[in-house]
Amino acid sequence: PGRRGGKNEEKEWQPVTKLGRLVKAGKITSMEEIYLHSLPVKEYQIVDAFCPGLKDEVMKIKPVQKQTRAGQRTRFKAVVVIGDSNGHVGLGIKTSKEVATAIRAAIIIAKLSVIPVRRGFWGSNLGQPHSLPTKESGKCGSVTVRLIPAPRGTGLVASPAVKRLLQLAGVEDAYTSSAGSTKTLENTLKATFIAVSNTYGFLTPNLWKETKLLRSPLEEFADSLREGKKY
Repeated sequence: PGRRGGKNEEKEWQPVTKLGRLVKAGKITSMEEIYLHSLPVKEYQIVDAFCPGLKDEVMKIKPVQKQTRAGQRTRFKAVVVIGDSNGHVGLGIKTSKEVATAIRAAIIIAKLSVIPVRRGFWGSNLGQPHSLPTKESGKCGSVTVRLIPAPRGTGLVASPAVKRLLQLAGVEDAYTSSAGSTKTLENTLKATFIAVSNTYGFLTPNLWKETKLLRSPLEEFADSLREGKKY
């Protein structure tokens, strides 16, 4: 940019949602606060602010066609996985006339879909969590993917696409088994993504302690939101 007298620097982010404004004002300090209250993330800059180390990987680009009177209309579908290898992972799928546009939009969609991944141990709780806390499974279309905790040092026993998604999620050791038409890469990835997101849907006994109800950031900082811009 900037060769034709265009602007060099990126335009500063002007948040439009309440959540975005709180993030910009520095009232919310981590993605975990957002997940705790299940707040919908509508702006990808929020994810950029909290997870600067996100890596994206284009998993598949395939042409899709629609039959029109004049012939076929071809568009390109991009499947992108994004993650920081430390408990956050997202999946984005986008179709567009051009490959570059599809990839760019898929990355944004992937950022908006970033979820937390709970990691656990196989057997003894020594060191850092390296595997999954429980067996998990996800299904999309005919594809079912099952993730199974594995001992430390096993690595990821999975097909290349599933392996990459788990790596970006920060899981180091896991066995996987899949059934159905797994050559449909898109559905396989979606099923894995669902399985990984289920890690937080199950409370193991060590998490049974009393939970304190916290106020949602939107309620807590309602006054500063009412006052308008403060940054």
